[in-house]
Amino acid sequence: MSSKPAGSKIPAKNGAEATLEELSGAIESGAGLPALARAAAKTLGVSVALIDRSSAVLAVAAPSAAEEAKLLSGADGVETVELRVADAAVGELRYRARAEPPPPGITRMVSTLLALEVERSRSPEWASDEAAGAFVRALLAREVTDRGDIVARAAELGAELETGAGVVIARAAPHAAQSGDWRARVLTVALRALRSTAGRSLATLAEGEPADVAAIVPAAEDVQLARAAQALERELAHALPGFSIIVAHSRHTQDPVDLYRAGKEALLAANVAEAEGRTPLAFEDTGAYRLLLPAMSEDPGELERFYEETLAPLAAYDEQYETELVTTVEAFLENDGNVAQTAGQLFTHRHTVRYRLERVRELSGHDIASSEGREKLSLGLKAMRVLGIAEPHGPATEPGTEAGHVPHPTED
Repeated sequence: MSSKPAGSKIPAKNGAEATLEELSGAIESGAGLPALARAAAKTLGVSVALIDRSSAVLAVAAPSAAEEAKLLSGADGVETVELRVADAAVGELRYRARAEPPPPGITRMVSTLLALEVERSRSPEWASDEAAGAFVRALLAREVTDRGDIVARAAELGAELETGAGVVIARAAPHAAQSGDWRARVLTVALRALRSTAGRSLATLAEGEPADVAAIVPAAEDVQLARAAQALERELAHALPGFSIIVAHSRHTQDPVDLYRAGKEALLAANVAEAEGRTPLAFEDTGAYRLLLPAMSEDPGELERFYEETLAPLAAYDEQYETELVTTVEAFLENDGNVAQTAGQLFTHRHTVRYRLERVRELSGHDIASSEGREKLSLGLKAMRVLGIAEPHGPATEPGTEAGHVPHPTED
């Protein structure tokens, strides 16, 4: 028997309860993330943007384009709530209140529902990209070598390699500290750019910083790889302001077994591009650096030993004393051994250049004034770049150089 008094009425739902039911109904019906964003915005009484963990915008519910721009740019008044499922971050909810901010309890409930739906809707794509990344890593590490296996596994992931392919590498380094998983954002942008120009490309993201994306790009000829690399550089530069961007690519290979070599070509080109500030850079355009590819691919230890015997002592000295021996060697070689031109390029005095070159001879055992010494130090520089070793920088502070001071002509 009901305990309610005769004639009693069921209380009407308040606005929050009604809109929460609307949000729950949208989830249950599989209405999709745009509909969920609109329901969440109505429940909270705010403008809403849903962003996944790689910073891809999933849905926006805002009354105007200007309001949408404020949400996506993180303008004043925009609040951010991390969306989590258990211990895993799956994205974020951004909102901007039009009047009073929504109650914390309601916000927490809405964000929990949204997190579950973002995780559910994005999991298949994340799993597919993770499987593709594992395949690319195995292929470029020469862990998969059977032609039929390579073609079949790539096809399972949606990439057709029967007409050939190549490798494109993108390197992104932030100029300042970044919030969120910015490395995943680099991978997302790279895949979007490559797949818009070169079909189903497969990519992996290397550990550490900067963010290195290595992608296997289906292509029938070199010109397609060049177009993909150019499109990738444009998209990364547009989507990642405040980042240094380097893009490089290998030659086209008809045989997928040769993609291991193509990966080494792209890496060599990326390292040279970073050292020389040339991007995008094709392996074919690396000049004499191409001669070092066999050593890099088959016996990188020999290349490292050669660097240790030539440039490494100079780099170590530069790091310890903030000198510029490596930079001076590079400038001296670029100026065909002309001391005056080297001094002009370095904005220092020619006596300083001569002093540094003498220190180079003492530390490395190679006299850059001789043809043999010049050849070895030149190859040492190339080995340093091919290996991706950063060139040391710093003011000239070695004794006797007046810290690179350029005297007035009357002082000479």
